[in-house]
Amino acid sequence: MHPFARARERTRALNAVKMERMFAKPFVDALEGHIDAVEVLARQPNSLTTIASGSWDGGIILHNLSTRKKLLTLQQAHKGKVSGLCFADGDRLLSCGVDRNVKLWSIGSDASDQPLNIFPGKAAFNSIDHHRSEPLFATASNLVQIWDETKSAPISNLTFPTSTETITSVRFNLSEHSVLASIGSDRTFTLYDIRTGKAERRVVMQFRSNSLSWSPIYPTTMLLASEDHNLYTFDIRHLSTPSQIYKAHVAAVMSCDWSPTGQEFVSGGWDRTVRIWKEGQGHSPEVYHTKRMQRVSSSIFSGDARFVITGSDDGNVRIWKAKASEKLGIVTARERAAIEYRESLKNRWKMDREVNKVTRTRHLPKPVYQASKLKRTMLEARRVKEERRRKHTRAGETKPKAERKKVVITEQT
Repeated sequence: MHPFARARERTRALNAVKMERMFAKPFVDALEGHIDAVEVLARQPNSLTTIASGSWDGGIILHNLSTRKKLLTLQQAHKGKVSGLCFADGDRLLSCGVDRNVKLWSIGSDASDQPLNIFPGKAAFNSIDHHRSEPLFATASNLVQIWDETKSAPISNLTFPTSTETITSVRFNLSEHSVLASIGSDRTFTLYDIRTGKAERRVVMQFRSNSLSWSPIYPTTMLLASEDHNLYTFDIRHLSTPSQIYKAHVAAVMSCDWSPTGQEFVSGGWDRTVRIWKEGQGHSPEVYHTKRMQRVSSSIFSGDARFVITGSDDGNVRIWKAKASEKLGIVTARERAAIEYRESLKNRWKMDREVNKVTRTRHLPKPVYQASKLKRTMLEARRVKEERRRKHTRAGETKPKAERKKVVITEQT
């Protein structure tokens, strides 16, 4: 072995991470068309390119990601904002809004600006999700309702006996199709079974959740985006504590979505940033931002896990690369070999101080940086205060409580 082999390899690793940061240009394009804030995004399950977006202006637009063109525009699909979108079997789209209607649209070759069917409700709808195999869909309003596509009224109402909250989001499990999860405005997270027609378990948390997403590869893992700036993953078999806490946002987290690989997920926040997290790693996520992007209200992964799509208050749907420095287009065999070699170098030298520093460093907008600095100071002050309080109390009277144990207040069955 050459005496300078390790030194040369370290220099190459350092150059590799520096090049990665130099070529990190994640923004791909902005899809325009909405005249108000984009509230909701949905990905077509069997397509890599088709996504739908719904806005506060009541309009729905169907986009093609590869051509970046509009496939279908439904102006004034709802009166008031579109609060939920999901794709049904075949070329059909379900939408719901605050006008108390659920509408079924055709988006195939026979697409029209008139809905195929309208399902009237008694309260404003906040969310909608379609069953994976049957012609059923669930809506969230002041209670969770299950609807059949062939009937104009809900076939069952799901509610917890003591519950009076407004349901803000509802999602079917991707594996166990009859299991349904919802989050409510009274800080609750509830699991239902549509076979029994009742709520099975309910958890009351410290803060309310804004979004939820089921993991595509772990059927029992659920991701929650919370008002307290954090994201939590729960194993639904053990709801007393979250399995992981993800901390980096400096304002409420408004949306979250798993990558189809289940290895990472995206979150969008009130702090005007989009963050991409590795599953199980609760800190140092990839962070995306632009000068014009306002508060991010919805974020999803594309079907091939290579792109992230976000909708924000400024009315734009933005496309980002999931890996900021990834080259788009044709990659030759020689380039592929060089990329893989650089990846292996970065992985081998990731514990080196300088390599690690370059890998982790992200430039943030000044308001976000200042807010995170202030947040760190406040959390440190709180920790010191608790430590001093414990120090001046009788021995054994107060025990430090783990951060994960503070999240859930109570579990009800």
